[in-house]
Formats: sequence, structure tokens, C-alpha cells
Amino acid sequence: MIILRTVNDVRQYVSTQRGRGASIGLVPTMGALHEGHLSLVEKAVAGNDVVIVSVFVNPTQFNNPDDLASYPRKEEDDFRLLAGAGASAVFAPSVEEIYPGGPSAQPGHIFELGRAAEVMEGKYRPGHFQGVAQIVSLLFRLVEPDRAYFGEKDFQQIAVIRNMVASEGIKVEIVACPIKRANDGLALSSRNALLSPAQRALAPSIHAALAESVAFSKEHSVRETHAMVVEKINAVDEMEVEYFEIVDARTLAAVEEWEESPWIVGCITVYCGKVRLIDNIAYRLPKD
Repeated sequence: MIILRTVNDVRQYVSTQRGRGASIGLVPTMGALHEGHLSLVEKAVAGNDVVIVSVFVNPTQFNNPDDLASYPRKEEDDFRLLAGAGASAVFAPSVEEIYPGGPSAQPGHIFELGRAAEVMEGKYRPGHFQGVAQIVSLLFRLVEPDRAYFGEKDFQQIAVIRNMVASEGIKVEIVACPIKRANDGLALSSRNALLSPAQRALAPSIHAALAESVAFSKEHSVRETHAMVVEKINAVDEMEVEYFEIVDARTLAAVEEWEESPWIVGCITVYCGKVRLIDNIAYRLPKD
């Protein structure tokens, strides 16, 4: 596995691989890798000749400086895991390499991300998706991958990236990959490393409530299902729901009746102590 540190390194590497007719898969990450990330890499390896993984904690998508400062960073471990998963190259640049002059000095291009970027995370983290679009679009234009791989834990992010790709005219196939979970149901996340042992024992209650609510939803309304999930999670010590939205999976518009859409997903963000965890679950799936 090759380690690339600069934009020029990536351009030269991509040019060489394209020259030999290789297909390229890209897996954008912020590091602190876990089995969820590695499942994306493995899927990319199976579908492409070359797989490039980015490891970069992007400052422009953090609206909370404390969140940025506390985000886990484990570069040496990440490189070892990526080599084991079959990645061809890792792009691990400095902030200065990506944002010469600093993140705040970058041109203020505003991406057309649609309504999907305005709800849920967009509402509670102003500017977050503009920052995501900024770094992902930069990676897409630099690597020009045939396919890019994202985990469905960040369900809203995938919808926003699809909108960005369409509005910017970027030619890439976005591949959504299933959530990877620990044996107790907790969605794997780099932020899980910030949980205390006691909090880690409580955190699976998020998925437990969501999973229970799927059966509950068959006999109850959207409003009743929403209330059930929020009540169950908030009853757990140190757990507080920031938001829980039951939405049309394609538009991310909130639904009031189950009959409104053939594909309905519940998206949730919960604070476990000071650690912010996200998850989602499908209530209705299209039959085709």
C-alpha cells in the first residue's frame, strides 16, 4: 500500500493507474477506522482494480471546535488496517495541503445541496454539509474515481452527496453500503472510542429502541412510533435524543402517515453524555 501525502502525489498516482486502464474506487474517511470502514474498503476492492482511501479530519464540516479537537486520530493504526483490507493507496494530507492559507481562507463556493441538507443534521449543525460537500467534491475532482463508497449509518450524508454530484456535474457512482454493528447492536462509529465503559454499555439502547419500534410501527401511527422511540431512549441514564425524524428515504421530508411513501426511514441523533451518536432504521422498504 502506498501512502500519498500531497495533491501532486495523488495526481501522479491516479495518472499512472489510469494509464494502465485501471478502474478506481474511492473510500473517503476521517480516520479512526473500524470494521465499518473496512467493510467499505473490502467492497471497493471487490469492485475496482485500484482502491484509494482518504484519511483526513476535515475542519470545515465541524461547527463545534471542541468536537473537532476531540475527534479521534489514529493514523498508524489506520494505515495498518487499510493495508490488511487490501487498499492500494491511502491519501493522508495535512490541513495545509488541502486548505492552503487555512480553512477559513478558502473561496466561498456554495453548493446546491437541496432540501436534504437543510433538515436533521443540516438544522442542528449549520454549515456541516457545505463542509462535507467541499471536501468530497475536492476528492472526487482529484481522484476522478469510477465509484465512491459511503456507509449508510450516515444516511442523510449519502443523500446530500448524491445531490452535490448531480448539481456539480461530477461523474461518479455513489455506492451505499449497509451499517456495520457491534454484536450488541451499536452502530460502529469512530466516536464510540470517546465513550466511557459505562456509556458504551448504555449506547446499544439506541438501536434496541429503533429495532423494537419497527414491529411497533405495524400497529401504531408515525406519531406514536416517534414518541415511543424518544421516550425509551430518554429514559436511559446519560442518554438524550437531539432529534428523531421519520422521513421519506429519497427526499428526507418528514412523513405523517405510513402510506405516504414506500420507503420510510427513521434517523436519530442521541447524546450519550457529551458524545454525539447517530443511527437509522428502515420502517418501510420498496418492494422492487
